Amino acid sequence: MSASGPTGDHLLRWRDRARRRGVTPTVWLVVPGALFMVVFFVYPVCYGVGLSFQGTQGWSSAYRDFFADRLVNNHGSRRSILITLELALAASVVNVVLAVPIAYRMRGRVRAKRALIAVVLVPMTLGTVFVASAMKEFLGPSGWLNRALLGIGAIDQPLPLVGNVTGVLLSLVFTGLPFAFLLMVGYTSGIDPGLEKAAAVCGARPAQRFWLVTFPLLLPGMTITFCLSFVLAFGVFPSATLVGNDAGPTRVLSKVAYTEYSYGHYPTASAAAVVMAVVQLAVLGLVLWARGLLHRGPTTGGKG
Repeated sequence: MSASGPTGDHLLRWRDRARRRGVTPTVWLVVPGALFMVVFFVYPVCYGVGLSFQGTQGWSSAYRDFFADRLVNNHGSRRSILITLELALAASVVNVVLAVPIAYRMRGRVRAKRALIAVVLVPMTLGTVFVASAMKEFLGPSGWLNRALLGIGAIDQPLPLVGNVTGVLLSLVFTGLPFAFLLMVGYTSGIDPGLEKAAAVCGARPAQRFWLVTFPLLLPGMTITFCLSFVLAFGVFPSATLVGNDAGPTRVLSKVAYTEYSYGHYPTASAAAVVMAVVQLAVLGLVLWARGLLHRGPTTGGKG
């Protein structure tokens, strides 16, 4: 039944104008998500950035205190940038390097494939706090690993696997590798095996087929996997606190921000969070820029 009368005609004209401008009923489905992003992301980010400029000694005093290491207990906040970068970059590289061959092998027919994938994904269900606590008990000076090695005479003293960068890095790899693997499985499954077969027919050796055919198609997926793994690792907090030593060698930026917040120093805590965001965006931009220089083709091999 069509609308009639002045009100109905006005409504029809309004709908026609909206459609001509691209405003369709489908577009309105985006509104709830957009409102959610504004309320729970855009506004908090803007509020935090504004709060970081409200230091007690002037609009930039919070950042001056941060880069001058004038924070709680005078811990080095500039050093925390390097520590966080080293951990996040190392964990991301290791996760991608390990995930690519596993995912590449899993794209074909593998015996007990579902069971193997399930085993690899188990760490994702445990949580970072549980994993960090378990690794501290397993890798600590009196943990199972050191006691076993001491028992068989393989070492004379416990290995320093916790309370340092090594322990945090192992924890980040353990929790981040399943995530990287899950992403890479999707990319490797989208590469048409016929491309490698065609290269083999043309006389390309296995190494040549991988580096000249498969690797360029994997590069976009590897880049996205690296970026997401980096973001996850850059915000490390439980591992740095439980497995590392957040008073020194593993005092990451998230710990700096949390400490300042817990003492009620909200401007410096916000400044630390803003520095985290800026460093992350700089690294991600550099990685994506480098990816653009190396590869400008399709992201998959057109399988299916």
